[in-house]
Amino acid sequence: MDQPVVILDFGSQYTQLIARRIRQAHVFSQVLPYTAGLAQIRALCPAGLILSGSPSAVTYADAPSCDPALFSLGVPVLGVCYGMQLMAQSLGGSVGKARVREYGLRAVTLDVSGELFSGLRPQCDTWMSHAYQVDRLPPGFVGTAHTETCPLAAMEAPGRRLYGVQFHPETSHSQQGMDVIRRFVRDICGCAPSWRMEGFAEQAVADIKKAVGGGTVLLGLSGGVDSAVVAALISKAVGERLNCVFVDHGFMRKDEPELVREVFTRHFPVHLSALDASDRFYEKLRGVTDPEQKRKIIGAEFIAVFRDEAQKLGALDHFAQGTIYPDVIESGAAPGSTVIKSHHNVGGLPRELGFTSLIEPLRFLFKDEVRELGEVLGLPEEMTRRQPFPGPGLAIRTLGELTREKVDLTRHSDAILLEEFRKAGLDGQISQYFTVNTDLRSVGVMGDERSYDTAIAIRAITTDDFMTADWARVPYDTLALVSRRIVNEVSGVNRVLLDITTKPPASIEWE
Repeated sequence: MDQPVVILDFGSQYTQLIARRIRQAHVFSQVLPYTAGLAQIRALCPAGLILSGSPSAVTYADAPSCDPALFSLGVPVLGVCYGMQLMAQSLGGSVGKARVREYGLRAVTLDVSGELFSGLRPQCDTWMSHAYQVDRLPPGFVGTAHTETCPLAAMEAPGRRLYGVQFHPETSHSQQGMDVIRRFVRDICGCAPSWRMEGFAEQAVADIKKAVGGGTVLLGLSGGVDSAVVAALISKAVGERLNCVFVDHGFMRKDEPELVREVFTRHFPVHLSALDASDRFYEKLRGVTDPEQKRKIIGAEFIAVFRDEAQKLGALDHFAQGTIYPDVIESGAAPGSTVIKSHHNVGGLPRELGFTSLIEPLRFLFKDEVRELGEVLGLPEEMTRRQPFPGPGLAIRTLGELTREKVDLTRHSDAILLEEFRKAGLDGQISQYFTVNTDLRSVGVMGDERSYDTAIAIRAITTDDFMTADWARVPYDTLALVSRRIVNEVSGVNRVLLDITTKPPASIEWE
């Protein structure tokens, strides 16, 4: 394995996005918590270091920090947002509260005579997210960028190969952001573009073989891309010693339980158990309206179902699941990060399951990487290009208390949306799209009679990493057709809305 670029994670939601961008430059990256010691970092022989952002501020008493000796390791160091501020403060500069906070896109002027921005355009828009900023440079540093309200939007000490940017080059919104990252890892760190998904697949299969040994594995299938790719990886590693369990919790998309059974029995030499546990889930969720409570109940019931099924299958050694990194960081599992929403497949191996280990080969991959990995493994496009679908399913796309009738409205309207978007050729252009039962009722006119029925919302987004997203500009004629069909064909719906909110501030899912 080539020398990695190591990212120290200070709890930013964007930490693994930095790692993703480095991988897009075909350079191997590895994330460590900010608490990692010098010996651990040196042992990796890093080609360079990147200090991530953070929800904290360096002026706080309990702010996460690192050993200042990191800046003397002799390898290039890039500080991003909080990382730049920490670098400045650690090396003799100072950080203060910004006169004007910067959130979202901001025009920035770059000094392209400097090392980091060499070859770039001097003017571009970048993604900002800060209320504090460097107000005095450390000795030996020069400012290399500014915005209208941030005089020191970047800095560097080229003789020491130390660099900082206040903006987030890792987000897709930052123009030339990928150029900045490529410039740092390829030109400044001297990394060769040699990391490929084929290599990751080989290493993942080898790691699974080593972890499982001669044991057996129980995998929970959701029917989505992630669990399909995990099934392919583990199947390559252990063959028929993989046991797959598909639980129909009652919140799947239209015809999905039947599709899952057909696909997995056709493509994988595994033992498949398919269960209809919907009665159990609806009973547990009766009267529950809080979205976090919904997720936790569904997660707990999944564990209970898997425990029951594992007992039926006999003694199995390992438990596997399709956790990907957006699940991890939104659950606050990274050190110093905050919880956005709970995910049923995050939080480590539940002791009550009785397994000796947890297999999560996708835990540090993004959705687009998972799809690419699936293609490398030879999975059919019907699997790798499926619409993303959360573990709790339609339960978090149906607001308020869950009943079969309400979920049916969500399911039927969603099926219409999927059908019409595919017919319009939008399925390859829009990253994710679905309908939401808002649990709101409004007055309408159906024929000559007054109606008082449910409003359904359409959510359609474009993104390449699912950490940030923009709302999709869907043709009006397609939206009109979808709206007309939903109102006419889904009894109990009389209004269709369009969600035009970006992420952030909104999440992709409504709950």
